[in-house]
Amino acid sequence: MIKFNNELIFLYSENARTKLKELSSTLQKSSQRLKYSLKGLNKEEVVYNPYCIFDYSQFGLVLFRVYFKGGYISENDKTEIIKKLNENPYVVSMYELSGEFDLAIEIESPNPSKFNKELRKVASLIPTLNKYKTLLNIVTHIYPRYYLTKNLELINKIPKEIIIGGDREKENFDNNEMAVIKNLLINPKSRLTFLAKQSNLNVKTFNSIFKELKKKKIIRSFKHIVNTDKLNIYKFRLFLKIHNLNDEREKQLMDYMLETNEVVQLNKTVGDWNMEVDIESLDKEKIKQIIIQIRSNFKDLIEDFNIIEFYKYYKKTYLPDYLFSEKEV
Repeated sequence: MIKFNNELIFLYSENARTKLKELSSTLQKSSQRLKYSLKGLNKEEVVYNPYCIFDYSQFGLVLFRVYFKGGYISENDKTEIIKKLNENPYVVSMYELSGEFDLAIEIESPNPSKFNKELRKVASLIPTLNKYKTLLNIVTHIYPRYYLTKNLELINKIPKEIIIGGDREKENFDNNEMAVIKNLLINPKSRLTFLAKQSNLNVKTFNSIFKELKKKKIIRSFKHIVNTDKLNIYKFRLFLKIHNLNDEREKQLMDYMLETNEVVQLNKTVGDWNMEVDIESLDKEKIKQIIIQIRSNFKDLIEDFNIIEFYKYYKKTYLPDYLFSEKEV
């Protein structure tokens, strides 16, 4: 197996728009050497699918997560299902699991009624996806992959937490803003000059709107998907059913998640489970220890739990395509 530099993967995956010069300065490696290394990472798809994290709640959207079981058997079936799901303008994310569920999708819609209609479309188009469970996503906490490095200088360069969703006021966007958002969604790594041209705006106007969207925390970050399989990274999703929760214990639980380097995402949800915790590590035993700690330290809160291995992303984005078919951009 090819050996990859975990510190480079950490910085490159956590900041997809970072410049080669900045990487060179931070890692104290030549630009030429890093350029060669990045070419290898992209060629081997160790990091792939750059994406912009938008706060979907500020667009008046609601996020639902659907877990399917018994969705497909053969690779041909899987390819066809992924293709059909990718064509749905409300589906923002797709990933494969191993265990009780085979496939999960995330759908963003303006209301539960529209979500229900889109889910019925999915089920009718793909009859094998007839067994599923649905969760309403309330808020998502995104944490960096701090477990990939012990270098404090690198760690301090990446914010400890990004929070999206929740109870936020809906923003109204004009055509220029929607053009900027659309092109950052499609081409998150492109130069501002290219993005401005695609948006039919001059660079100064594009950059001004871009900065304002970041200031309002509508645009939160730019990242890459990391191919955990190629890096021998173990990834699991822990499902928790919570009860007896008060403000003090909730803060202690959230602080624990924030300070645990292997926890890379936490979703608060409504449904069969109240919380989903994504845990990654280069050491499978470490994941086991973390789960034991969570169950032990918060046994008064955890009514039930489940664990599923996370396999592969097929799509990851934060805004649905349908938003841009309804507006002139």
